[in-house]
Amino acid sequence: MHRIGVFVCHCGTNIAATVDVKAVAEEMGRQPNVVFAADYPYMCSEAGQNLVQDTIREQRLTGVVVCSCSPRMHEATFRKAAAKAGLNPYMVEIANIREQCSWIHKDKVSGTEKAMILARAAVAKVQLNAPLTPGTSPVTKRALVIGGGIAGIQTALDIADAGFDVDIVEKQPTIGGKMTQIDKTFPTLDCASCILTPKMVDCAQNEKIHIYAFSEVESVSGFVGNFSVKIRKKARFVDASKCTGCGECVEKCPMKKVPNEFNMGLDNRKAIYIPFAQAVPKVATIDPNYCLMLKNGKCGMCSKVCGANAIDYKQQDEIIEEKYGAIVAATGYNPINIDKFDEFAYHQSPDVITSLELERLMNAAGPSNGTLVRPSYLNKQDDHNAHPKKIVFVQCVGSRSTCSEKGAKEYCSKICCMYTAKHAMLIRDKYPDTEVYVFYIDVRTPGKLFDEFYRRAVEQYGVHYIKGMVGKVAPKADGTLDVQASDLISNEQLHINADLVVLATSIEPDKTARSLATMLTASMDTNDFFTEAHPKLRPVESPTAGVFLSGVCQGPKDIPETVTQAGAAAAKVIGLLAKDKLVGNPCIAHSDELMCNGCSSCEKVCPYGAISYEDKEFRQPDRTVAIRRVASVNPAVCQGCGACTVACPSGAMDLYGFSNNQIMAEVDAICR
Repeated sequence: MHRIGVFVCHCGTNIAATVDVKAVAEEMGRQPNVVFAADYPYMCSEAGQNLVQDTIREQRLTGVVVCSCSPRMHEATFRKAAAKAGLNPYMVEIANIREQCSWIHKDKVSGTEKAMILARAAVAKVQLNAPLTPGTSPVTKRALVIGGGIAGIQTALDIADAGFDVDIVEKQPTIGGKMTQIDKTFPTLDCASCILTPKMVDCAQNEKIHIYAFSEVESVSGFVGNFSVKIRKKARFVDASKCTGCGECVEKCPMKKVPNEFNMGLDNRKAIYIPFAQAVPKVATIDPNYCLMLKNGKCGMCSKVCGANAIDYKQQDEIIEEKYGAIVAATGYNPINIDKFDEFAYHQSPDVITSLELERLMNAAGPSNGTLVRPSYLNKQDDHNAHPKKIVFVQCVGSRSTCSEKGAKEYCSKICCMYTAKHAMLIRDKYPDTEVYVFYIDVRTPGKLFDEFYRRAVEQYGVHYIKGMVGKVAPKADGTLDVQASDLISNEQLHINADLVVLATSIEPDKTARSLATMLTASMDTNDFFTEAHPKLRPVESPTAGVFLSGVCQGPKDIPETVTQAGAAAAKVIGLLAKDKLVGNPCIAHSDELMCNGCSSCEKVCPYGAISYEDKEFRQPDRTVAIRRVASVNPAVCQGCGACTVACPSGAMDLYGFSNNQIMAEVDAICR
């Protein structure tokens, strides 16, 4: 005999404003096998949990239904409360009458009616629930950080400081990410390299950290605590264990006209190269697209001059397989492609550049050795026209826009207003004779000391901020740029004769994020940012257990915010790796061997590799023994996603806690 208790939460006015909670409780009290029904203002409070526990004991309840918010919020809370009262925690069901009901209804009558339907479905399901006991699985005490920018570096350092081994996988030849290309950081104007380089060195020297540079994640399998990852270590054609980073090979390489991606293509590098002086690891890499020896078997100069005999033209990609207990995604960002923004003449004039290109021009290690020159004059810096006398910054290029056909983004990229103010201040400080104009939609300065920083640019450095949009940039015969814009405050059309135009472009997640999310079975939003498990309560966790988020892969953010999130992600990883065992989810798949026809459909769709097949003997009605191929589920590996139950054509696969009978009972309760 079932004895079910139903508890309806007001959630303040979140639910009670559009749902008659007392009417819902009264209606549930009339349902079959419901022996107790009540409403309470805050069920998740201590008093609300005590009400549940006391009722379980007094009424000898065999099942509990809590009508409240999403189970993602408080299912664990109520399960723990039930367990304290002696009831199996998997005899608790949550009817989501907040997110799925009160928050989407304005009419109280329809809201109340829907809440009753959802509660009735939960009551029907809990009557078919069975007590479940979770299993345990060991934890591999090693972490993987995918991405070696400042987010990945800080995450790895914090995990290593706690005593756990951690691997960094970085697709570039060196760790450091975008921060290595930046000159100064806002709002303190610290040298970016002075902040970042010591951390890069710490990573290289920490015995708990192993760096897989020039590598990519090939595949991911397994589950929280027991991930199996294949890493493709791409061929550098240089033996990293022998290379000393002396640079002699780079010096002698005859192939000099390879676009330098580190300097945003503003100058050239050699076919064999070290990205920058402080690279970690400081190992040369041969670009097979330009190396004469690899392309046609001629040259070999780098091999001849290498005293360490590190050059290996026959080197192949290497696949490394490693086990991890936790994975951190720190894949970073890239500026958007602005090929379709023709109105700004980016491809028509070399003197229209992006903000990241300006960073390289202003950097002492950049193509102009830190001297601000027009890109069209890079090779003739002594010309009096090389230094720009009038610079126009265009904000929100590809940000806060609905022009999706151009690749523009609807969201604010968050960092552009501040780095433009930084650029303007640095230019005015070093070159007082330069006029600087900034065209903006709004100036957004939400961080600590950010607004003061912006006001310094205007009040102390005399930067001209103009609220308005740039409609067109047109190259002129004399080499200058005609910037056509509107001033919305004065309601005037402006023409500014500029020497240099800087586009503050939107940022987007790295292109590898989408494929990585597929490997990790992690969720992404429509803009390809990783989705957190809960935006307020679990901001650094992915909905996929054991996968954590660090840095801009989760959303636009500046360096301080990135470092903060990196530390938070590391703390979550440390908490996971500190455990010897993890309690598993008992809501896992199982196979009815009498119905299974051995078709392998379930095995093919299982993302965790939890299903295998074995031959079993079955006695036939005529007492003969037949051997049949049937599915077998590994309970330690299965994560209860339910994909196999959908794919099974014979209906042999089912899910504890979410069986076909339970789901159909809910459907029947909703329809009656």
